Amino acid sequence: MAAYTRCLQIQNLFLNSSRKSWSLYKKSRNKFETMQITHQLNIHTTSFHFKRRKSADERKSVRIIEYSPKAKGDIIDIWRDITLTELAKVFNKDINYIYDIFLNQYNNPNMVIRDIKVLQQAIHRSGKRMRIIAKPTDTNEAVVEKDIHPRPPPLKSQLKPRPPVVTVMGHIDHGKTTLLDALRNSRVVDQEFGGITQHIGAFSVSLNSGAQITFLDTPGHAAFSAMRSRGANLTDIVVLVVAADDGVMEQTVESIKMARHAKVPILVAINKIDSPKADLARTEKMLVEVGIQVENLGGDVQAIPISALKRQNLDQLTEALVLQADLLEIGADPTGPVEAVVVESKVHPFRGKLCTVVIQRGTLKKGDILVAGTSMAKVRALKNDAGKVLHTVSPGYPVEIEGWKELPSAGEQVLQVGTEKRAREVLKFREEEESQMKMKSDAEVIAEKEQQHEVEYKEKLALKRQLGRYKVKREGPRKPEISKDDDGPPSLNIIIKADVDGTLEAILDTIDTYDSQDCKMELVHYGVGSISENDIELAETFQGIIYAFNVEVPPNLKESIKTTSIKHFNVIYKLVDDIKEEINARLPAKEVEEILGEAVVLQKFEISQGKRKIPVAGCRCTKGLLKKNAQYRVVRNGSLVDKGTLSTMKHLKNEVDAVKLDTECGIQFSDKTLSFEQGDTLVCYETKMVPQKTDWDPGF
Repeated sequence: MAAYTRCLQIQNLFLNSSRKSWSLYKKSRNKFETMQITHQLNIHTTSFHFKRRKSADERKSVRIIEYSPKAKGDIIDIWRDITLTELAKVFNKDINYIYDIFLNQYNNPNMVIRDIKVLQQAIHRSGKRMRIIAKPTDTNEAVVEKDIHPRPPPLKSQLKPRPPVVTVMGHIDHGKTTLLDALRNSRVVDQEFGGITQHIGAFSVSLNSGAQITFLDTPGHAAFSAMRSRGANLTDIVVLVVAADDGVMEQTVESIKMARHAKVPILVAINKIDSPKADLARTEKMLVEVGIQVENLGGDVQAIPISALKRQNLDQLTEALVLQADLLEIGADPTGPVEAVVVESKVHPFRGKLCTVVIQRGTLKKGDILVAGTSMAKVRALKNDAGKVLHTVSPGYPVEIEGWKELPSAGEQVLQVGTEKRAREVLKFREEEESQMKMKSDAEVIAEKEQQHEVEYKEKLALKRQLGRYKVKREGPRKPEISKDDDGPPSLNIIIKADVDGTLEAILDTIDTYDSQDCKMELVHYGVGSISENDIELAETFQGIIYAFNVEVPPNLKESIKTTSIKHFNVIYKLVDDIKEEINARLPAKEVEEILGEAVVLQKFEISQGKRKIPVAGCRCTKGLLKKNAQYRVVRNGSLVDKGTLSTMKHLKNEVDAVKLDTECGIQFSDKTLSFEQGDTLVCYETKMVPQKTDWDPGF
């Protein structure tokens, strides 16, 4: 009966609707068809649609049943197979509290709770809620397991005598390499382009007394400060070479600071005593002024006068080095895993990736597995500085290692591991650490830029609010949405390839000193080794220049470089000079004013041209000369009044092109409204475009 009543209601409501839809509704045979048709007709037959709405008084009335709020206990993180001790740490309570919530069913703090329901009930008794997570791991333990570190310092009883590592430092052209040449009876200077050491060389020297000394020859050039600093950290004794004719120079002071920072004793070699301008007393006094107390002036620093070129007093220098080494009691532990430091690294076209290291601990042999930074090697061959194949290398000796997977950076610490698997684990961990550090630094840069953008946005927003509905009228043409590259400053794209890692580092450090905004210098790519096809493609893509330092182009790429700019250098300061010339060539010409002369206005009078009165200035040239086709400024009491060009210049009624010093003339300006008065100064000048030069000072 109720269903029949609802149908009558629907029929009355939609009596005027289409006959077709209503007939379909009446012919519906089941509930599903009825729902479809009522949905099409937008009508409802269910009872809750006819429910009466409550009045305002009814809605405000107090409910008979009041529901309690949902429990919101603190959430604690637990994991499967958690022990009672771990649970106490999570609760930050003592173990007795944990016994209580488990109703004293457990009394062993190391008991493992395997039933999650039991654990859930106990946590519910404490008034908290639980969340299951993975069992946390101790990050410190993971670091110790994955990374590798040097061993603790050895006991004094384990130390065996080793050759001292001596670093030769000093100013450019003070004779460092000549001294080493004299000590090992070779021609090192002839091999150095321009007479300047381009990278650190490590080699051993056998003295007549049978003693061995390992020397590091560091460059004296200002661009190699990082390389000199690395040499100071490797060495036991620093030989500071000071020329007797020049005395203490800039790089001399820098070398002293590096040696003191590394806490390395200094021995002074006063070179070039055979020079006619040599002055030992003045040199020793200059050393005292920079804090080097030489023995001749009451100090404790040995200062040996020598002549490296003529091999004078070299025996005294070597004896002083041996004596200093004996006083220091230099020794090392030749047992256990190898520890060393990378002095230099390079890529050989036939032997592959090579690096020179100085052994600090352990004995290196063929087949050892080494890790340096994010590089690893299985030692394939060992050679000394003379190219002789070695089977083992003891502490204190330099050696060239062959067999690196990747090229290690100079200054990296070399550590020996047991297996290649262990080496790969260390490399993977270190690469992940570097990636995390890079992500962190990138996030800091992004946050800084976001903060800067927010400050700029708030300033613009405050200005808009201050103006209200009024806006500042735009001046000039509207800027395009997409700016062209030509609108910005010029740019120089470069690619650097060097023979060894240390030289590449020195070049990059020099390039980092460039900070001018007049011309952007973009370092597209850099690397160690010969020029590759990828380098050529990058140079063509970015329209850049390839700077090759002591590296050549492989024969198979000779055809590919016809359209690529490649410049070869073997002296760093010449490479930097060429970069400066390329920057100068890209800088736009600058407009410069050249003052030609000055004149004083003696009288202002007017002449008639038709119906117009034209002002004319009667002048006398007081400085230089005046030119008709030049430009003029009107200066009154030191302030600029007006400026313009001339239409007429006359001397004694004759039209002239120029007027010399102390000559009177009459001039008429092209702009008839230009203002001038008697006593004004007219400055004659020309503008010309001159090429700009970069103000980049690389330090040499």
